[in-house]
Amino acid sequence: MNFKELENGSVTSPRGFRAAGVTAGLKPSGQPDLALLVSDVPAEAAGAFTSNLFAAAPVEWDRKVLRTGAPMRAIVVNSGVANACTGQQGAEDARTMASYTAELLGVTATEVFVSSTGVIGKQLPMDIVRHGIGLAVKALSHQGGEAAAKAIMTTDTVQKRIAVEFELDGRTVRIGGMTKGAGMIAPQMTLCQNRPKQATMLSYFTTDAAIGREALRSALGHALEHSFNRIIVDGDTSTNDTMIVLANGLAGNDVITEDTPQWYQFVEALRHCATKLAQAMVLDGEGVTKFVELNVTGTADDASARQIAEAIARSPLCKTAWYGADANWGRILCAAGYSKVPFKPAQVDLDFDDVPVVRNGLVAENADEEAQSVVLKKRSFQVNLKVGSGPGRFVLWTCDLSHEYVNINADYRT
Repeated sequence: MNFKELENGSVTSPRGFRAAGVTAGLKPSGQPDLALLVSDVPAEAAGAFTSNLFAAAPVEWDRKVLRTGAPMRAIVVNSGVANACTGQQGAEDARTMASYTAELLGVTATEVFVSSTGVIGKQLPMDIVRHGIGLAVKALSHQGGEAAAKAIMTTDTVQKRIAVEFELDGRTVRIGGMTKGAGMIAPQMTLCQNRPKQATMLSYFTTDAAIGREALRSALGHALEHSFNRIIVDGDTSTNDTMIVLANGLAGNDVITEDTPQWYQFVEALRHCATKLAQAMVLDGEGVTKFVELNVTGTADDASARQIAEAIARSPLCKTAWYGADANWGRILCAAGYSKVPFKPAQVDLDFDDVPVVRNGLVAENADEEAQSVVLKKRSFQVNLKVGSGPGRFVLWTCDLSHEYVNINADYRT
């Protein structure tokens, strides 16, 4: 790795970024519920958003402003209310969040991204939101990244933030990031372009690198496909999933362009940050006790391997078996079999870590169920499935399904 992780790193680790996290009063618990992130100078931006057809009002606003191609200055985020399935009023409220933030910052509304997370179908109490935005603007600080990371949490139990530092053209460059998400996690985000092709995960990255917009967009896409789009907690794709990166250029490096050595170095660092945060989301998933890395190989192509991995990761039977450390390998083969990917069952091999489970579609001759269960009792383990001799492969990170997940989601609103 050509970079180092910074201790207590956050979105304000790069030069020229301020943040705040405050208690507006949206959460009955009294916990912080509104975050603000600001670049001191105009920043290039790139973003990816949910593929859910019921995209929340803030997602629609963000897509709109991002497609203008203009530099951006701020991101305002509320937790507690998702502002999804809220109709025209929801759209107006998202716009109001942007315009009121812009007014207090002295910028324009179209320079402000908006995000929301929480209960779907509930209208935002805009008097509380405006109050919170006012508090956040006054609290902005170059050391505010930790507070912002806390304010975007919902059922998360820990903050998720990171920052790295590396050298480009003799200049020190930093990338910072924060994310939230513990339930309703199966991101299938798509990039937003200037010319569009068409509990929630929220993730924000900042960098002081000077980088062109298209190069930044491509870097985000690469990082996304190797991080957040490879995780499944419960199989539900949220209405509000968002990933945004802001680059303000204050590091003073030569402007990064695509497919250059500097771009690949930047991508490596951004991908590292995104991967660490994505894995942290799985580890902090609602009721999660096990982190499972699914490795599927031997398919005709990578897309087929992904299809099999996602079928396994979405299976309640597989996930509950992992929770109970039950070496019930038949559930895994069953999920692979209904994934609609063609393969020959007689060529299937399965291992838990390096412990043999299945060979040629049958229980392995040297299978030791006690040893298999020992693996499944670990906090983190691998499920390695080989379905043939093809070049296709895919890695996906998922988890178990516990009693606590049901407890959390059976009365989430109350």
